[in-house]
Amino acid sequence: MATKTRKEPLLYMEEYRVKQDPQDYGLADDVFSIQAFKEKLHIKIKRRGRPGVRSDWRVSRHCKCLRRMMLSDVPSMAIEKVYIYNNTSIIQDEVLAHRMGLLPLRADPRLFAYRTEESTEAGTEQDTLEFELKVKCSRRRDAGKDQSNFDDIYKNHKVYSGHLKWLPKGKQAQIYSESAVNCIHDDILIAQLRPGHELDLRLVAVKGLGRDHAKFSPVATATYRLLPLIKLNREVTGKDAYLLQNCFSPGVIGIDENETAYVKDARYDTCSRNVYRYPQLNDAVTLARIRDHYIFSVESVGALKPDVIFLEAVKVLKRKCRALIDEIEAE
Repeated sequence: MATKTRKEPLLYMEEYRVKQDPQDYGLADDVFSIQAFKEKLHIKIKRRGRPGVRSDWRVSRHCKCLRRMMLSDVPSMAIEKVYIYNNTSIIQDEVLAHRMGLLPLRADPRLFAYRTEESTEAGTEQDTLEFELKVKCSRRRDAGKDQSNFDDIYKNHKVYSGHLKWLPKGKQAQIYSESAVNCIHDDILIAQLRPGHELDLRLVAVKGLGRDHAKFSPVATATYRLLPLIKLNREVTGKDAYLLQNCFSPGVIGIDENETAYVKDARYDTCSRNVYRYPQLNDAVTLARIRDHYIFSVESVGALKPDVIFLEAVKVLKRKCRALIDEIEAE
């Protein structure tokens, strides 16, 4: 088993190859220790975007399954059934139903139960949200013949997600507010209508998993990459400093008041090896990746904050591990 004094395992990014650090050979034969794993597992939130949308973490000791859990095993609410009573728009019924299913809802899935086979068609207040969409396009009476702006000519010619109206079931109106269960964004364009076109829909939203349909996935993107490590082997000044800075993504290399380059934040490096194109610089930098240090970037759809999604994924993983252990012990 590796000792605590061993340096971080590295992958060196050379000009034409990726090379493993010689000190890391043979680590695959190390005996796994849960205690050592716990000591090396660290999670630190590095950046949050606007509330509830995007967060980045630095995670030591990678678990690839966490990303898969966030994508497919953390539940969310989405429109599952669309009852079309009237659709005279140019959008086909099946395409319109598909568009409705992809509208992101703000409802917290932790407050709802899964629909079961025993559930009624209408559902209950514990497992179902219901909406209606009734929009009819007409020509404005005060519209002049010389007007060309559709907003001035037609009324309701654009159907947005904000047109959805929540229909509370049972005591839902006493528990939730409309803003807490409706669409996250009110300006999502659903369809464009012309005079005489009409939409009359009833929508049923339920709790589901991304493994069943992507519309239930609570994240827009969930990615990870190795933490970059950039080391300057010698002092780089003057024009070469600015050339070195341009070889990397913005924010990676900084230049001080003496026009000397320094590593400002290696985390923003995107694995570029442009520095090797210049003979005067190819020996000035050592590029590497820390092999057991990962950066998670999670962009939430909006119903749950990224850090909440991450914690829910950990809970799902814990339950799956417990179920596996129980099956092994039962054998």
